[in-house]
Amino acid sequence: MILKVVSKQKAGLTDMTDIKDVRNIGIIAHIDAGKTTTTERILFYSGKISRIGDVDEGTATMDWMDQERERGITITSAATTCYWKGHKINIIDTPGHVDFTAEVERSLRVLDGAIGIFCGVGGVQPQSETVWRQSEKYGIPKIIYVNKLDRIGADFYRVVTQIENKLGVKCLVLQMPIGSESGFNGIVDLIENKAIYYPTDSENDAVFEEIPKEIEEQVHQARNQMLERLAENDEEIMEMYLHNQNIGVETIKKAIRRATLAKTLYPVFCGASLRNKGTKLLLDAIVDYLPSPLDRGEIFGEDPETGQIVARKPEIDEKHCLLAFKMVNDMYFGRLVYVRVYSGQIVPGIRLINWTRKRKERILKILEVHANKFQEIEKAVAGDIVAVVGLKETFTGDTLGEIDSPIILEKMRFPEPVLKMKVEPKTKAESEKVFQTLLKLTEEDPTFRLKIDPDTGETIISGMGQLHIEVLIERMKRQYNLEVRLGKPEVAYKETITNCATGEGKFIKQTGGKGHYGHVVLQLKPLQKGERFRFSNALKGDLIPSQFIPAIEEGILEAMEVGPFKGFPVIDVECTVVDGSFHPVDSNDIAFKIAASMAFKDAYMKANPVLLEPIMKIEVTTPQEYIGEIIADLGMRNGKIEEMKDDGIYKIIRGFVPLRTMFDYATILRSLTQGRASYIIEPCFYQKVPDEQLKKMSEIL
Repeated sequence: MILKVVSKQKAGLTDMTDIKDVRNIGIIAHIDAGKTTTTERILFYSGKISRIGDVDEGTATMDWMDQERERGITITSAATTCYWKGHKINIIDTPGHVDFTAEVERSLRVLDGAIGIFCGVGGVQPQSETVWRQSEKYGIPKIIYVNKLDRIGADFYRVVTQIENKLGVKCLVLQMPIGSESGFNGIVDLIENKAIYYPTDSENDAVFEEIPKEIEEQVHQARNQMLERLAENDEEIMEMYLHNQNIGVETIKKAIRRATLAKTLYPVFCGASLRNKGTKLLLDAIVDYLPSPLDRGEIFGEDPETGQIVARKPEIDEKHCLLAFKMVNDMYFGRLVYVRVYSGQIVPGIRLINWTRKRKERILKILEVHANKFQEIEKAVAGDIVAVVGLKETFTGDTLGEIDSPIILEKMRFPEPVLKMKVEPKTKAESEKVFQTLLKLTEEDPTFRLKIDPDTGETIISGMGQLHIEVLIERMKRQYNLEVRLGKPEVAYKETITNCATGEGKFIKQTGGKGHYGHVVLQLKPLQKGERFRFSNALKGDLIPSQFIPAIEEGILEAMEVGPFKGFPVIDVECTVVDGSFHPVDSNDIAFKIAASMAFKDAYMKANPVLLEPIMKIEVTTPQEYIGEIIADLGMRNGKIEEMKDDGIYKIIRGFVPLRTMFDYATILRSLTQGRASYIIEPCFYQKVPDEQLKKMSEIL
């Protein structure tokens, strides 16, 4: 696909938006809640596109990949920029499928605010909770949009209650629907105290009227509830409310903005994006309530040379600070790196330092992004999200800055892959090309891993699920014209320890001349789930010179890649150097690296190692008549049912199940329910493999 590039001057976008009028927002939700459909309306009504695309027809602007259009889902986070009422809005539309959670994670890392979209029928679904928690990790203020209120079974107030109960937040309802399901034909704005009707399929034809008599009392109660909740969280409103003073619209909006930015309240809006109801009001809400880069304030990082905490203010005159949050290999531009400019301003030709890797870099071009189209621009300033060309050694999570102002921002953390497959080229002649292409894909996607089995020489790829791997393999076929064969899916097991233990490693070798001498004693302790690895040095005196400590840590990390117990990666272990010795002539990095590996293996096998397997959270939505069969089947798969609840004519079953038992589940579920049930599965935690299963595996491993 050839991408059109236009200069900013030709596009007529010469004005620079003030930083206070910039909004960097994300659209986050469960799959099929209407993220891309809503984004499409935002772009249309803001004048960015001239025609509304459709997800089902494969014409949506933000779903630009062929696979996205064919599958009807968002696979990669797509960025764009639009303008509304003098404000510049940078939008990232994120995937809703659990297999692409890394796309959500890295997008949220650079955003200032977000819109959480919830289906009016489905309410708070599993991935809704996941992406909401991800956004909370970065302290992102959010507004809530309840979509699809025109569908059968939609219930606005039920969804609001679910959001409060499941996500533990205080909702501030600012709109209420007029009518329900197919009769949904308008929205009440509780701040303005007006009714908005949509007589046609265009929001531009919306009609503002007085509140109808038949819902006047209901609206009055809802508005009072809004003011009461706002008064509880804002002193100015509280004072006016208690003294029965008239509270003006602008006063209410300012109070709502304060509460939103402080994350004490979450404004709730409603609509039906597909039917063009409510999205222009949502645009107003983005401008009115979500933060600018100035509202988010300065960002903090670490000076890699001194270890001190340093700050960068979102100002043009500040020292440069950029965070690379995404890297793609584009057919037209080559290596494209998406960056958030936190401070300063960049122009083509500027030289920077990648402080994460201590590499010199030069930006050749700066591009404003609109899905898969790009406009070349003359500069990017604090608050901007752009793509740049020219960075050769910068990857996801790296920080760039000036040569005399070192800073490294907090790195992003991505979930570990849970599924692996063997892969081989269709022909031997393409072996090297396939390997290099897979390597490119691992650079783009932090949750996609590649390794060569040292014993068999086979190429093994790892990902977040079957769909994740299928999409990447399909990309190889379409984008690089390479076809491969995949082996059967395998579970990405891990190992850990359950007790403390001490181990010793000595590597002493004389070769006639200068020899090798390394002697290390390690103490191993189990860590809490998810802590992965911790290393410390508890040596006293000069038992081992400090220059050999990094080599010891490196030796431990290498030993952890192939666990001594069953050959799987080791996690959640604390390693402490407690003793050792050195030789003034023969000691070197290699000797201590090998000695540390030996000491780790010695201690590890004494610490009662166990094998861990990924446990998945599962949610099955099924007609009531199939509940018995589904529960029985999940029981056979060692699943545990946590909750069952009614959802109209359907039943929702939630629980946990080992990944190893789930590879054929889609086919079996279709067979059990005549294709009427659906399910969602996502990685949740690692758990010890049952002894009975371990015995079976030992016969194979």
